[in-house]
Amino acid sequence: MAVIEFDRVSKRFGTKEAVRSITFRLEAGQAVALLGPNGAGKTTSIQMMLGLLKPTQGTVALFSHDPAHPASHDRIGVVLQNVSVPERLKVKECLNLFRGFYARPKSLDELLDLGGLAEDADAMAHALSGGKTRRLQFALAMAGNPDVLFMDEPTVGMDVASKRHFWDSLRSFVGEGRTLVLTTHDLQEADLMTDRILVMNHGRIIADAPPEAIKMQFGGRQVKFSSGAMGLAEAIKSWPGVLDVQVAGRQLAVLTQDSDALLRRLFLDGHDIRDVEVGGGGLEEAFVRLTREDAPV
Repeated sequence: MAVIEFDRVSKRFGTKEAVRSITFRLEAGQAVALLGPNGAGKTTSIQMMLGLLKPTQGTVALFSHDPAHPASHDRIGVVLQNVSVPERLKVKECLNLFRGFYARPKSLDELLDLGGLAEDADAMAHALSGGKTRRLQFALAMAGNPDVLFMDEPTVGMDVASKRHFWDSLRSFVGEGRTLVLTTHDLQEADLMTDRILVMNHGRIIADAPPEAIKMQFGGRQVKFSSGAMGLAEAIKSWPGVLDVQVAGRQLAVLTQDSDALLRRLFLDGHDIRDVEVGGGGLEEAFVRLTREDAPV
């Protein structure tokens, strides 16, 4: 079932086109990361999903309705990047306040457990550390037992243990058939937590695939080695599966979709190579290559 639908959506602010005729569907039970450099159109797209902005052209639907419709808001939770918590209220009082806004809220104990805040229930909300404040914001977003959760840079300020607890909570959420929409600059987090990635640049969607597919197509594996052979770098560029070749003095760094095939050919052809290193071309490498190739000429 489609939870969010964009049909040829564009959004202009004066002469600036922030989003350019994008179309996609997000299904129930998906964990989706919306990635892109600053100014790519991510925030504008999220604001249209939430009904905070209307598209200039095209249609946006949330649960098959206008995202601005109040009935839709009862089914979503939102964690924005810079949001304060109510002052002069204890953690449990904040949670109970937000629970009162919804028809089918989660229990207080569930929310304290989700946020890892059971020991801080009687603490003043505004006095929490940055990481615990972020965890409280997550618990507040979950107060209405949402079907879709929107999160912007959710783990900023969290320590390692808090991140793991948080990720476990999100996996359980998606495992219940609900939908997660994540925007983050932490590409490791996107890789770990999502099963689909949409990459935006210049207002367009330039990639839409599972993380592994994006890494395989655009990230590949990196093979580094030293060689004094003249013309080897230029020759390698034409080999099958080679995505990029960088040269620094005698060292070559080759980005390839098949590191085994590359090394096999190098050795079988008798090339003089030394100090060989093979590393993973992760989501960060794929993201950099994607957005670099999409740069305007």
